[in-house]
Order: sequence, then structure tokens, then C-alpha cells
Amino acid sequence: MTTPTPPSSVPPEESVENAIELKDVEGLSQGRIVLRKFVRHRGAIAGTTALLLILLLSVTSIGYGPLPGWWKWDPNATNAVINPGGRPTMGLPTWLGGEGLAFGDAPFGQDEIGRDIFARTMLGVQTSLQVMVIIGLVAGVIGVAVGAAAGYFRGWIDQALMRLTDLVITFPVIVIGAVLGKMAGAGGVFLLALVLGLITWTGLARLVRGDFLSLREREFVDAAKVAGASNFRIIRKHMIPNAMGVIIVNITLLMAAAVLLEAALSFLGFGVRAPDVSLGRMISEYQSAFSTRPWLFWWPGVFIIAIALSINFIGDGIRDAFDPRQKKIPSAREMDRALRASERGDKDAS
Repeated sequence: MTTPTPPSSVPPEESVENAIELKDVEGLSQGRIVLRKFVRHRGAIAGTTALLLILLLSVTSIGYGPLPGWWKWDPNATNAVINPGGRPTMGLPTWLGGEGLAFGDAPFGQDEIGRDIFARTMLGVQTSLQVMVIIGLVAGVIGVAVGAAAGYFRGWIDQALMRLTDLVITFPVIVIGAVLGKMAGAGGVFLLALVLGLITWTGLARLVRGDFLSLREREFVDAAKVAGASNFRIIRKHMIPNAMGVIIVNITLLMAAAVLLEAALSFLGFGVRAPDVSLGRMISEYQSAFSTRPWLFWWPGVFIIAIALSINFIGDGIRDAFDPRQKKIPSAREMDRALRASERGDKDAS
């Protein structure tokens, strides 16, 4: 006599979703699971694609270092003004009453002395991306080191490092960045980004500390101590990999804020100096021509927004990928397929 199967307390829809999710991640490592979730995040893929296209356009157009570019104008070279007032040579689409989208010799226009705005914008994009990466690396290393040491050792080390962090937090970033940027701006983009990275690590340090305070009480940390592992090895091999989700997410958001910080400081005159070019400095240089030649503002502003949004979308995708509570909503076809498989399994069991 067959014993009847007790009814399940889990709703059919939820059980089907769980079955689909378990089938998707079965046999995969944690890194593969995170990568699969990230790839399925539409916003993250859109942000990654947009950022790669911007990077590719800026590097291939005017070149980078020894690499030559396909664009014919130099960012700082003065040329003959093609259109009256330096208007862009790129026209409106024909369906909007224009003459087509022919780029011509100056698609983004020219300034009053004939410098090509497209070339200068691409150089400004390269500067913003360099600053973004350097600030992310510097602030990431300092924030992780300070937060890890404070959260793992606790005691007087925690108190000293957190009081230092609180002291840095009390000063407005824009004010400290303006003072330090004024001194470091003449030293080039690398020195400016390095100085800004030294003052933007505080938020990451506090988040890493909170995560480490929780991780140090876990069983695998006690097992590593019993096995004789050193404190540095426990932090490097066991705790940092488990906190990698928090670290990566917050570094990406920090990099997006770094783009806006550099643009703001350069606009105020405390950031990048000539002959270097940045998007914020371009807006500052051409602010007096806002009402007469607005195209001088359109393109630097558009690329600042595009870079910041792309990084934020990537950060959202990484956060959702590392969050185990995030579930992918299955399609109707997947729901029907899983439901039929579940019904066949129940019949076989009976």
C-alpha cells in the first residue's frame, strides 16, 4: 500500500521558481554563479557596453600614448574655423528637417581659436577614465586595508583607525579636494588622482570593517586559527574573498563619484591644469559662451553623465549578482516546463 504524499506547504509558483534557480546554478562555483547573474542583468550589460564603447572611441580616435588615432585633428592644435562661429558640421537627420548626419571636419564644433571639440572631448574622456581608475585603486587599497585591520584586530587598533577615519570624514571632500587639487593639479593627472584617492577611502573602510566584524566570528576563521594560520593569511585568504562583494560594489560606486568629483574640481579651477584637458575643465573654459555656442557644453556634459551612469549601472549589477536574495523571475515557458516536470515526478512517486 502506497503512503500518500503529504501536501507541500510551499506554493507551486515558489517551488517552481526554486527548482529553476537550483537547476541554473547546480554544479557551478561561486564565481560562475556571480558571473551568470551579472550577465543576465540588463542594466549592467548596457552600462558595460556603453563604457567599453566610450573607451574604444576615445582611445582609437585620437590615440593613446604611442598608439596613433584615426582622427586628423590634435586636441590642442589651432585650425581654421570651418563654420561661422565654430558651429558643428554634423547636421540633423533628414527626417527632422536637416541635411543628414554627415560628420564633416568638425562634428562637435570648434572653439573661438579653432580647436576641435571632438578631439578635446575624447582627450577629456581619457583623463576622466584615468582619474576614475587611479582613485578606485588607491581608495580601494587604503579602504580595504584600514577596514580589514580595524574589523579583525579590534581593540586599540580599531579605535585608532576609526578615529582617523572619522577625522577625515568630518572635512568636506570638495573643500579638501580643492585645497589638495590646487597643489597637485600642476603635477599632472596622475598626481591629482593619487591625492584625491587619499581622501575618498573612508566610506569603504567603514563598510569593510562592519563586514569583517561579522566574518571574524565565523567557524572557518576559528578553524584557520586552530590550523596555525597567521593573521595576515586569514585576512588575505579567508576573509577578504568572503567580503569581495561589498568591496567590489563600493569601489565601482566610488569610481562613479570620482568622475563627478574630478569634473567639479576642474570646473572650479582646482583640478586638471593646461595643457591637460578634462571634461570639467572644458565646461569651465567655455562657460562664458553658454548662450551663444551651447555645443561647447553639450558634449563634455553628455560624456560625464554617460560615464557616471554606466559605472552606476555596473555597480548595481555587481551588487545584485553578489546578493543571494536576488532571484531571476522565470518566464512563462520556463514555469510551464518546470511545472510539468514536477507533475511527472509526483506521478512517478505515487
